[in-house]
Parts: sequence; structure tokens; C-alpha cells
Amino acid sequence: MNAFFLSAIYTEAHASSDAGSIRLGAIDMLTAITYLIGIVAIGLFAAWRHKKKQGAAEEYFLAGKSLGWLSIGLALFATNISTLHLVSFAQNGFDTGLLNGNFEWMAGFTLILLGLFFAPFYIRSSIATLPDFLERRYNRICRDVLALISIVSAIVIHIAFALLTGGIILEELLGVSMMLSIVVLCVLTGVYTIVGGLLAVVVTECIQTVVLLAGAALITGLAYYQLGGTADSPGGWDGWSNLTSLLGREDEMQKLSMLRPHGDPDNMPWYAILLGYPVLGIWYWCADQTIVQRVLGAKDELNARQGPIFAGVLKILPVFLFVLPGLLAYALHLDGRLDLSLITVDGKVKSKGIYASMITELLPIGLRGVLVAALMAALMSTVSGALNSISTLVSYDLIKRFRPTVDDTSLVRFGRISATVALIFAVALVPALNMFESIFNGMATIISHIAPPISAVLVMGVFWRGSSSRAAATTLIAGSLLGVAVFTNNTLRPDSELNHLPGGFMMMAFNLFVICCILQVGLSLLWPDRPRISSDASPGAEPRSGRQLMGADLAWETPLAALKIPAPTRLGDPRILSLGLVVVMVGLYWVFR
Repeated sequence: MNAFFLSAIYTEAHASSDAGSIRLGAIDMLTAITYLIGIVAIGLFAAWRHKKKQGAAEEYFLAGKSLGWLSIGLALFATNISTLHLVSFAQNGFDTGLLNGNFEWMAGFTLILLGLFFAPFYIRSSIATLPDFLERRYNRICRDVLALISIVSAIVIHIAFALLTGGIILEELLGVSMMLSIVVLCVLTGVYTIVGGLLAVVVTECIQTVVLLAGAALITGLAYYQLGGTADSPGGWDGWSNLTSLLGREDEMQKLSMLRPHGDPDNMPWYAILLGYPVLGIWYWCADQTIVQRVLGAKDELNARQGPIFAGVLKILPVFLFVLPGLLAYALHLDGRLDLSLITVDGKVKSKGIYASMITELLPIGLRGVLVAALMAALMSTVSGALNSISTLVSYDLIKRFRPTVDDTSLVRFGRISATVALIFAVALVPALNMFESIFNGMATIISHIAPPISAVLVMGVFWRGSSSRAAATTLIAGSLLGVAVFTNNTLRPDSELNHLPGGFMMMAFNLFVICCILQVGLSLLWPDRPRISSDASPGAEPRSGRQLMGADLAWETPLAALKIPAPTRLGDPRILSLGLVVVMVGLYWVFR
């Protein structure tokens, strides 16, 4: 794409923009509709190709355990990234700079934990759900508690928040009501997800990841190019120098920093990220069924370990593709090159609408439809992944408990019904979630009160064989009630001291995590478990059959024992791949410190 072509793009974009409204042209609508029809058709085609096996529960819920590392990595990324990220990260980039990019880069370290330390146990125990793993490690109570939390969090966090942000931006771009656009997308997504199961979800997610990244790269590149040159003659590849110059002029160079000092006005200092994010990340990436189900569908242990590491590599991109565009928009606004009058009220920019404004201001007719397709790709991939995990949780953790002899055909039917019901509930929740000023921070705040007890119980269970069942159940229940109580207090009492802790919700998550860990350790020493040795494994020996691993067998002998697992080749060794990813991430943090 040469300079002449880019200059033509901007000329057409500004010439065709409607000063009174944000709307798409006929070409854009055609592009978006074509994408919708195509992705639904592909999902249904994937389901049709495997229709002879659709009665088998493992085929429907876990794709017949046939997924390779590439599919797992792409699916993990696509399920995680939603319209919430595109819209809210652009908003955060406009308001606070690159700061919220920490949620993406820190995810790489957590994905390494998933690939190296957690995935081997998940695969060897042949589980279908994460609550199933907790029952084998601890007891049935832990399974029930995690199943309930997982179902509720999937509906609220993965589906409802994604629908909210998707509805906001589609209402601005298409001129139709938010709820109508949400309902249409839900119906289309539900069709191939409920019919096709995990295989249809993963196939469409792989495609939607490519579309999503291409669309995000397009708007980032065009915003960067637009920032180059001068206000009178925009366009050029010196956008970064202009960005730093504009930020320096406003004395806001901290917007380029990922690691902020204590007392940072955005209340997310470096220690809050270092201490708080792992608590959120371990729950989200290592214990949340919606995410981990892609790993459970791996064809073997090696692919289950490699897939998350590949996803960690992909998580480098969102800082540049989702967060940076918002910062570029801020610089363009400072320089008078981006008209934000449509989202300005009483002289203040309402940054929730920044991404929609960038689409209509920076892109010409035709290319806007590509970005709308990318937004729909992000929304549909997240919703489809969450629906499949909900159907799996309900089928395996609820239905099979009360009807253990249920056949696979009935199990799949129950799964489809539960996904439909969950989708209806999520749509009903959308208006209530619109109360948060920053949608992403609102979601993260909810997670910070949900994650601590689950992360504590999981970490203790996998890395300490002395972690006991009664202690885990008590910690899960008490920690969850404490999290709900704190969240309720902070919501109903905005002036509460808990709302003004240094480090905000990140340090809140860490503090709750420490409390849960102390409770778990203390109660484990008070109520130790009786040894439970699997029938086919002697102490210290590797079991011959993962299906019978129980209790302390599902914990590493030492915290670093997982690093002794060999790999067929050095090139594909998850340990070497993880080391390379760590080196890259440390280098990036050094550059943007």
C-alpha cells in the first residue's frame, strides 16, 4: 500500500463522512452481510461433515480430541478477544495510553503456566471440564462450586459484556437499535454453535481470528499513517515521532509507559500489575472452562502444551492493534486531524464511541465494512466459545450427576438446550452492565472479586500435595462469599475506603488471593486428607492410565517437576518455546517501561 493510495483513502474518507451521523454505506453493508452469511455457512458445513458423529458427546463437546497446537492457539486467542477488547481497549488507549495493554502482555506469562504446568494434568486425567478436575483433586463440593461460578461467569463476562460492546458500536455504525443488532447476532452465532459443537466453534474461530487481526491492523496502519506528515498535509510514516511530539507538548509522555510508578493518576502502578494480574490470569487462562476447553480438545499432550504458548505469542499483538489505535486517535484529536464532535458532550469526549468514530473518520466506504466484519468476528467467536463451554458444564457437571446413565444423544440435547437458555439470559443482562464508565475495567473489576478463591485453590492443588479437600471446599465457598460481599460494598458505597486502595481492583484481587491462600494452608494443616493412591500408580511413579488419577496424584511432586517432561524435538519443545516467549516479553517491557 503506497503513499499515493493512502492519501486517496483519507481524501475519500473525509469527503464521504456525514457530519451529522455515523453510518455505513451500501458497500460496507454488503461486505458485513456477506461475512455473516459466510461464517454461518462455514460453521454449519463443519457440523455437517461430522454429522455421523454428532451423537457422541466427546465429538460434540471436545471436537473428538482432534485439535492441533495451531487450532488451539488461534481458538484461545479468538475466544478471548471480543468486541469488548476492540472497543474498550481503544477507549482505554484514548484515556490512559498503553497502560491497559498489560492485560494482554501479562497473559503471555499465564499462558506459559497453562502450557507447562496445568495442561499435562488436564490431559492425563482425561477430564471434560475443569470442575471435573477439581473433583478428582479434591471433592464433589469443589466441583459443584466451580461449575456454578463458571456458568455464571461465562454468561456475564464472556457473553453479556461482549454483546454490550458489540451492540453499542453496531448501533452507532448501522443506525439500528442496540438490542435488535444483539438479537440478530445471537441467533446467527447460536445456529452453528448449538448445532455443530466445539468443532464448528474452533473452525470458525480460526477464520475469525485472521479477519479480526486483519481489520485491526488496517485501522492501526491507517491511523499511524494519518498521524504522519503535518496537519495541513497529513500522511507519512513518521507517525511515531509526531505521536511523541504531541504527547510531550501536552506533558503526557506517561501514556507510552506500560509500567507506572506508585501514585500514578490512573491507579495502576507496576506492583499492582505484577501482583494482581496473575490472580486474574490464573483463573481466566487456567481455570475458566470457556478458555481451557480448547486445550481439553487437544489430540495429545504435546499439542495441549504447545497451543497455549502459541496463543501467548499472539497476545503480543493486541497492544499494537487494539490499544495503540486509541492513543493514535488521541494524538490525532490533539492535532485537530480527527473530528470527534459527534461523541463530544459539554466539551468532553465520550470515549466509549472512539472506535466507531475512527472507523467512519479514517476509513473510506468499502473498507469500513471490513472493520465491521472484524467486530462481528470478535463478538461471534467469544459468544460461540462461551456457549459451547456452558453446554459442556451443564451436561457433564449437572446432568450426568443426577442422571449418570444418560446416553450421549440425550447429553448433547441437554447441552444445546442449556446454551440456548444461557444466551437468552445474557441478552437480558446487557442493559444492566452498561452502568460502567469503562466497560473493560468494569469486567476486570468483576473478575477481581471472582478469581481469588479459584486461583488459590487451583495453585495450591497443583503445586502442593498437602492441600486438602475440606480446606479447598471451605476456601472456595468462603472466598467467593467474601468476594461478593466486597463487590457489593464497593458498588453500593462508592466512597468506601476499599474503592480507593492504591492499585485499585488489581490490588484488591491480590489481597483477596492472599487471604484465600492463608485460609487454604491453615485449614489443610488442620484437616489433612487421607492418602488417595490411584490403582495403577505407585507413589512417585508415573501413572500408566490418566483416567484413574485422584487426589494428591494430581499435584506435582515439586513445583518444577513439570519442566522435566521431554519433547520429541527441540524445535517443538514447549520449554524452549516458553523461554523464547519470556525473552521477547521482557524485551518489550524494557522498551515500554
